[in-house]
Amino acid sequence: MIELYVDGASAGNPGKSGIGIYIKGEGRQLRISEPIEPTNNHTAEFTALLRGLEETENLTTGIVSARSDSKAVVSAVENEFVKNELHKEILHKILAITKKFDFFFIKWIPDAENRTADSLARQAIHKEKPSRIDGDL
Repeated sequence: MIELYVDGASAGNPGKSGIGIYIKGEGRQLRISEPIEPTNNHTAEFTALLRGLEETENLTTGIVSARSDSKAVVSAVENEFVKNELHKEILHKILAITKKFDFFFIKWIPDAENRTADSLARQAIHKEKPSRIDGDL
C-alpha cells in the first residue's frame, strides 16, 4: 500500500504558490517540493493531489491511501463533484487516475498529521525549481 500526503500553499490570493507531496510505502519514500504558477490556496491543494497521484501511478497500480488537510479537496473527490470550473478540470484528471488503482481511498487529516507535505509546500513557494528526494524506507 502507498500512503500519499499532499498539501498546497499560497502566499497571497492569488500569490506565489507551491505544492508538497510525501509518498511512503512499499519500501520507498518520496518527497517533492514544487513551485507552481501563482494561484490561490484551494487551487494549490487540488494541484497537489493531482501531482501526487501522477507520481503515485508511476509506483503502483495497487492500493493507494491519499491524505489531505483540505476538506474541500477530500469532499470533491469523495462526491466526484466541485462547482468551480477550474477545479472541475483538475478533479476530472484526479478521478481518471484514481480509477487506475485497484483500491483508492482519500481521507481528511488535521494539519498536525500533514506536517511533512505542509513543510514541502511552504518551501516550494520560495523555490524556482522543484526538488525531489527519493529513497528507501
